[in-house]
Amino acid sequence: MARRVPGRAGREVTDEFEALRPLLLGLAYRMLGSMWDAEDVVQDACLRWLRTDRDGVREPRAFLATVVSRLALDRLRSARVAREAYPGPWLPEPVATDSAGPLDTAELLDTLSYATLHLMERLTPPERAVFVLRDAFEMPYAQIAEVVGASAATCRQIHRRALGHLAASRHRARPSAEEHERLLTRFLDAATGGDLAALEDVLSADITAWSDGGGKVSAARRPITGRDKVTAFVLGLTSRHEISWARFVDANGRPAVLLASGAERQLVLADTGDGRIHTLYAVRNPDKLLRVG
Repeated sequence: MARRVPGRAGREVTDEFEALRPLLLGLAYRMLGSMWDAEDVVQDACLRWLRTDRDGVREPRAFLATVVSRLALDRLRSARVAREAYPGPWLPEPVATDSAGPLDTAELLDTLSYATLHLMERLTPPERAVFVLRDAFEMPYAQIAEVVGASAATCRQIHRRALGHLAASRHRARPSAEEHERLLTRFLDAATGGDLAALEDVLSADITAWSDGGGKVSAARRPITGRDKVTAFVLGLTSRHEISWARFVDANGRPAVLLASGAERQLVLADTGDGRIHTLYAVRNPDKLLRVG
């Protein structure tokens, strides 16, 4: 039964939640790929926390992680319909690295990466929930089962299936942030300089370029695949649209390039490895650029 929490006790309950807010935001963001939605989910969880009888809560962190996970899973199921009707490819909302909660393990950092978030769009909502909760937050299968409404054994199977869907594109060694930034710098210099050979040298043969304008600004409505096509596409864009300025920002755990062409902004992120860029993401939807740079 809900109860009022007056005075000092109420402040203590609120402070307890606020201490966990960064972690809960990071959890919800990884499950949803949208910080807008993650903030809504966490605020809803806060209201529920204030109405909860604390006498029945032994571990606030585990309790609130379960609440946020359930709310995020419900939001993810409804969001899939809207994303399928999105004008062109739907890309995750990029965020400044320091706004996405703790990054004190390799798994937390890996599941924040933009490439991994994009790959997770291939998963069903239960697969995504199990993958995030198990890999990033090391939640026990028994607790994950409470979130997704399945047995612990079934959650183990779902986790293996999710890893299988993601494995093919997550096998490359992760370069250092410095090497990643150098590759992006070479890409930007070649693109703005119209240097075909240099651009081809930095792109993998099977590169894919994604662009998200959200129907608000111009963007490719389909992914572009292959070095020749991506090179022609990039050089065509830079020849028609002069870049006013460009600078590096720290987004989703890696360096990314925020650049402007007139009044328009875009964030260019990349999946890199083996000395090449394997995937390019151009986030041009202005609604998705409010939390970077």
